[in-house]
Amino acid sequence: MDRSTSENGVEDARKLPATDDEFGGVVVEMKEPMDPDVFRSLLKTSMSQWKLQGKKGIWIKPPIDLSNLVDTAVKEGFKFHHAEPEYLMLLKWIPNTKNPIPANASHIARVGAIVLNDKREMLVVQEKMGNLRRVWKISTGILHQGEDVTVGVVR
Repeated sequence: MDRSTSENGVEDARKLPATDDEFGGVVVEMKEPMDPDVFRSLLKTSMSQWKLQGKKGIWIKPPIDLSNLVDTAVKEGFKFHHAEPEYLMLLKWIPNTKNPIPANASHIARVGAIVLNDKREMLVVQEKMGNLRRVWKISTGILHQGEDVTVGVVR
């Protein structure tokens, strides 16, 4: 369990160990066995702190041998995102906005558009988050499941 120190030097309550992701969220990689009641308490404390910090997507990655914690996370509002042979990935979107995180799939369809105005100037954009946030590029995005390509390009 992590302990953090506040600005006044007082040690804050215990929370789940987590690392920041590049999109304003956190990833909790569960490694140590834990009683579900202890996990629930740490999760609630951690969620409160992450909300105050403005975190967005909260990922919990329990390995298969800690599957006893999954029910607790689901009862706290986490949803299944994807599973691999050795772990399950759970997600909770904190902001009161539409969750923009794509569903996990065997593939993701991406679209891009070159947009020119009547002066033949090209529209270029910069991402708000992620590795490309300082790079100028054409407008791109991910199609929503079942979305028509032309609708996705216009969006």
